[in-house]
Amino acid sequence: MRDDRVRLEDIVEAAEAIEKYAVRGRPAFEQDELIQSWIVHHLQNIGEAARGLSPAFRERYPDEIWTRAIGMRNIVVHRYFAIDPDAVWDAIGSGVRLIKTKAQAILSEL
Repeated sequence: MRDDRVRLEDIVEAAEAIEKYAVRGRPAFEQDELIQSWIVHHLQNIGEAARGLSPAFRERYPDEIWTRAIGMRNIVVHRYFAIDPDAVWDAIGSGVRLIKTKAQAILSEL
């Protein structure tokens, strides 16, 4: 079973993977199907890791970011053919950076 520390590490790793290609900008994201798939896959991983955080962890570190990550995961998994590129790009711009920073801060405490 994966513990909370490992799940936080998964979040950081997936966020860094997204950042690796997001720096190419929105035009590259819109034009390159592989970049789109890469980013969506790693958003799914972030949401899956957030979903697996224990209730005790979520009680100790309450934050809307966990719920938002899980919500994005649900969208990319269950509505794959109806994914809004604007919503994905918005998640990259704000949510990914925020959840990565939050996970890193908690990891430094543990």
